[in-house]
Amino acid sequence: MKTLLRAALVGAAMTLGALAAHAETIVLDVVHAWPAHNKFHEAVADAFMKQHPDIQIKFRSSPPTYDEAHQALLRGAITNQLPDIYFSGYHLLPEVVAALSKRGQVAELDGFMAKEGADWASKNYEPAMLKLGQVDGRQYGLAFNASTPVIFFNGDLVKQAGGDPENFPTSWAEVIALGAKIKQLGDGVDGMAYDVHAWPDDWLWRALILQQGKPVMNQDGLTVAFGGESGLEALKLARRFVTDGGMQLRDFEQSRQQFAAGKIGILFSSTNGARAFSDLVGDKFPLKSAVYPVADKDKGTVPTGGNAGMILTKDEAKQQAAWEYIKFAAGPEGQTIAVLGSGYMPTNKLALAPDLLGDFYKKNPNWETSLKQVFRAGPWGGYPGNNGVKIWRMQRDIIGTVMRGDETPEAALAKMVQDTDSLVTN
Repeated sequence: MKTLLRAALVGAAMTLGALAAHAETIVLDVVHAWPAHNKFHEAVADAFMKQHPDIQIKFRSSPPTYDEAHQALLRGAITNQLPDIYFSGYHLLPEVVAALSKRGQVAELDGFMAKEGADWASKNYEPAMLKLGQVDGRQYGLAFNASTPVIFFNGDLVKQAGGDPENFPTSWAEVIALGAKIKQLGDGVDGMAYDVHAWPDDWLWRALILQQGKPVMNQDGLTVAFGGESGLEALKLARRFVTDGGMQLRDFEQSRQQFAAGKIGILFSSTNGARAFSDLVGDKFPLKSAVYPVADKDKGTVPTGGNAGMILTKDEAKQQAAWEYIKFAAGPEGQTIAVLGSGYMPTNKLALAPDLLGDFYKKNPNWETSLKQVFRAGPWGGYPGNNGVKIWRMQRDIIGTVMRGDETPEAALAKMVQDTDSLVTN
């Protein structure tokens, strides 16, 4: 009898212990890049936690760029100090999967998605958005932020230079010519800024290739495809921004501040500038936006920047909680919060309902510009291997020599191609 009573008591204790463990709050450690993104990430997390009081979202300090976040993550993988959830830049997501999958440190999302129902994915996402988080056909991330390069411009300066703010030019030649006219206004005003020489990743560089309807990589996947006319045209265009478009070489953050102060007429940036520039500019001048110029109207594309939420924890309970969070963040409610707090494009098509973002876009044309070129949105892409960050820093330095006039586009391109191919294959 005592044995049976002891067994019953032990069984009851185990059941109560399991229930208590289940009732405990699950704490998820989350990392995303860009400190400026803290505000809208925290807003999404707050909304999620109100609906899921048993899950707590805790953010680590935000690295300043995607590239620096990536390098910190790879170091953390070696020491088993990975976050539970990581928001990876699209261009580096394949490197994350390659480095972490061999150690079982990244979760595939296909199984989680299947449990949501057969039509869940198609109801929420366009195929192009799902592909942003895929590697070799498997889903490793859900697209959270999405952006394409757009133009922001000072309506007053454009008008003073003889342009029409309501009919902004769509060709490179016209944009550069308008930049020159704005520069001629004097008073320390620059015509334009295309800060590819100082950009923290290769997004703006790839845009110069893709808008020509040309690929960045050859079909072998190991060598670049811009060693000929497309790369030469891109470098010549970058130099013309300075020589013909009234551009002053400076850091991209300095350009943002100068633009907000009314000292730059035309600025190429991410769609998320819609939120930031609206706040910075205020009523100092009419803030306007326009689509990115594309040389090849039939085949030209623009790279989709942004990031996808990934699950890195191995703990099953945490994995399920992490799935609930990234599903919410990439869902219609999370996207509405993130878009209004940032200016990014929504990654979830249900977020475009009239009561969410649909009516907002109709009333805010600067925010809607990104949607006007969504049909051109293509993958950002990356490079095979683990040298993506190193490759861009090398490329950026070479592009800078061309823009400063220290190197010819021809000589610079030859070095850029040789060094890139060498780093890709190593």
